[in-house]
Amino acid sequence: MPVQFKDYYATLGIAKTASQDEVKKAFRQMARKFHPDVAKDKKTAENKFKEINEAYEVLGDPEKRKRFDELGSDWDRQGRAPAGGARGRRGGGMSEGTNSGEFGEAGFSDFFEHFFSARDQKPSSPFGSPFRPPGGAPGGRGRASGEDTTLELMISIEEALRGEKKKISFRSGAEKVPEVFEVRIPKGVKEGQKIRLAGHGQLGVMGGPPGDLLLVVRFSKHPDYRTEGTDLFYDLIVPAWLAVLGGEQTISTPDGAVLLKIPAGSQSGKRFRLKGRGMPMGEGMRGDFYAELGIALPAELTPAERKIWEALRAESGEKA
Repeated sequence: MPVQFKDYYATLGIAKTASQDEVKKAFRQMARKFHPDVAKDKKTAENKFKEINEAYEVLGDPEKRKRFDELGSDWDRQGRAPAGGARGRRGGGMSEGTNSGEFGEAGFSDFFEHFFSARDQKPSSPFGSPFRPPGGAPGGRGRASGEDTTLELMISIEEALRGEKKKISFRSGAEKVPEVFEVRIPKGVKEGQKIRLAGHGQLGVMGGPPGDLLLVVRFSKHPDYRTEGTDLFYDLIVPAWLAVLGGEQTISTPDGAVLLKIPAGSQSGKRFRLKGRGMPMGEGMRGDFYAELGIALPAELTPAERKIWEALRAESGEKA
């Protein structure tokens, strides 16, 4: 099946010359707008949110961005992408092109899988069961179990915390019509955790039982938070006067808004810890939430503001 080129710069609405900071800013703006939890049209928002995540997965990583820029729309003609997709991995290896999976509301597009994931895979996969060659074990008279298929299931941080039901579509082998499943995402699921759908993998050989479909949970990029293990981090950007004089700032967490007290004289990089508001870590426990302070300096000054800054400089005894 032909794979259509995707212009990730167009997806984020930025120029190819955009800096990494501009890429991040564009992602955050669009991700907030199309986040399924806030958008009115949930179905459209989920699809758009997936596209935005995929674009940022590439452009937000300098190495992947470099590879994307080198090949661009010529990626296929230059023969650098393999024929199969990584999202349809069977057992310990990658599947052939006819065995690639199709996700409706999760995972990445065929272009991403062809261009990046498959080329990034090692010869063997850490997921699923060992590869079982057709024909079965000696003495099995050709009857063998079907191979497991491993796919990535992309979910949001909020979905992981509250649990969710998602519909996915998956096409295996020579089937033309994708099979639709409703997958229950357990509350507190961790990144890398596998959800097994028994009997929905590759067909068995000579009447053998089918393999299983293994969904490996992966968290989508979030416009406000980033994860480090089971901890969540939030960039708290405040004006210089607030960091110097102190005050209060309302921040957003997955559990709702929190009013944070910022002491006078707070330095850039200071972390404010909210215990137990991070990601699940087992047995009903959660990691922590950290608001990391950053100080926003004015890019332009009005004449009145310049006088104030100059007066501050004079008061500190510094010379121009």
